[in-house]
Amino acid sequence: MPVSSPVSSPVLTPLHQPCIAAIDGGGTKTLLAVVGRDGSLGPVLRGAGSNPFDQAGWQDVLQSLLRQLPSTTAALSLGLAGYEETRVLGREQSEVVGNAFAGPFNICSDVEMACTGAFAGKAGVLVLSGTGSVAWATDGRGGQVKIGGWGGLFGDEGSGFWIGRQALALLTALLDGRNQADHAFFAPFVAAMGLPTEKAACGTALLEWYGTLRHPRASVAALARIVSDLAEDGLEPARRLMCEAAGHLCAHIEAAQRHFPETSLPWSYAGGTFQSRSLRESVAVRHGTPVPPRLPPVGGGLLSAARLAGWDVDDAWIERVSVALRDAGLTS
Repeated sequence: MPVSSPVSSPVLTPLHQPCIAAIDGGGTKTLLAVVGRDGSLGPVLRGAGSNPFDQAGWQDVLQSLLRQLPSTTAALSLGLAGYEETRVLGREQSEVVGNAFAGPFNICSDVEMACTGAFAGKAGVLVLSGTGSVAWATDGRGGQVKIGGWGGLFGDEGSGFWIGRQALALLTALLDGRNQADHAFFAPFVAAMGLPTEKAACGTALLEWYGTLRHPRASVAALARIVSDLAEDGLEPARRLMCEAAGHLCAHIEAAQRHFPETSLPWSYAGGTFQSRSLRESVAVRHGTPVPPRLPPVGGGLLSAARLAGWDVDDAWIERVSVALRDAGLTS
């Protein structure tokens, strides 16, 4: 599968100085970032999603990115969706990396890597809501726990996919008259989807839309942005859906806190769904202001790779990497 062109121009010359690299592999995109010893940002590349549970071409995506690693890469860290969900897939993911990269590397789940980035190794609970949803908490002393992350069939509450599916369920209930209370949702939602507003035509177009999707889960998750925009415009049914999503994500935080009752766990967030201001504010009502992530998810991988390479990583280095990633627009 093709990898898109770099999203930032190289700042270092990776073929002439040591560097480390990280790969953040999620359901809708896979990101490779390279950083030099001084914290300067090198090549950044994007590929398609690489979650083996819903992306048949996940191996091609990883292999394409791995082939583009600089020859001076001293260590590599990967956070991959689906890692260790099953032993077979975890072994396959490790083999793909090991066959393409001869240096030292480590692999963890994408949410563990995001948590490492958010708190730079200190205690906290990271709630990730993108295509799916999951939380990862650490007490800062080696204790870790995963909450959620059960997939779209019987989990992922509060995720983009969950919001999109709830919105579609509300739409179909409006189409056939099972819902008589939320008519205000119909016209703006179908207009944003590009569907006709006449109900019979809308139903037919909706089924055609879904039947032609190449990646149904990612496409349904993308509808969460429409719901969020409508909620922020004050549309009550959309606002209610976002509040329900926030409630599910709050339950993730509360479950994590019960695992570490003696430790104060600030919360932070990652994933595209949290770009929604209404979602962040709804969670903050119950759990206070979130801690801004010190590093985005791929930054957590860079931090792990730097430590794996034996580099002297201090707060100043972390800050330089944070600024470089932020300047490149890599904030989630």
